[in-house]
Amino acid sequence: MHIWVDADACPRPVKEILFRAAERKQVHLTLVANQPLSTPPSKVIRSVQVGAGFDVADNHIVQQAKAGDLVITADIPLAAEVVAKGCTAINPRGEPYTKENIRERLNMRDFMDTLRSSGIDTGGPAAYGQKERQAFANTLDRLLAQQRP
Repeated sequence: MHIWVDADACPRPVKEILFRAAERKQVHLTLVANQPLSTPPSKVIRSVQVGAGFDVADNHIVQQAKAGDLVITADIPLAAEVVAKGCTAINPRGEPYTKENIRERLNMRDFMDTLRSSGIDTGGPAAYGQKERQAFANTLDRLLAQQRP
């Protein structure tokens, strides 16, 4: 398993959890962003800076990820693409994207986008706090425990 992170908008606490987990489990972790990222010195952790532009980081992840890899993203279209490739995908709140729920999530995303473009204030996601951080850590631990040593 390789862990891929859509890192441009990934919360710092999620990155810190991933750094510790990658070291503990010796699982390869790659953060992909269109800006420079700092990562701890490690044999299993690296970052890739891609060019600026719409979906450049997403496209890199889709091209590189293989079935069985884990992708961390809040980007639902990216999640749909990697799930279709046989990857596991979760968001920074620990919620899984699956073949069973991805279409519904895409539809809801498009609906909310339509509302926003109509001038309706849809708010935004709830603040990222300790509860979300714990949910992400628990989901990650469960997924990593399922992997063969």
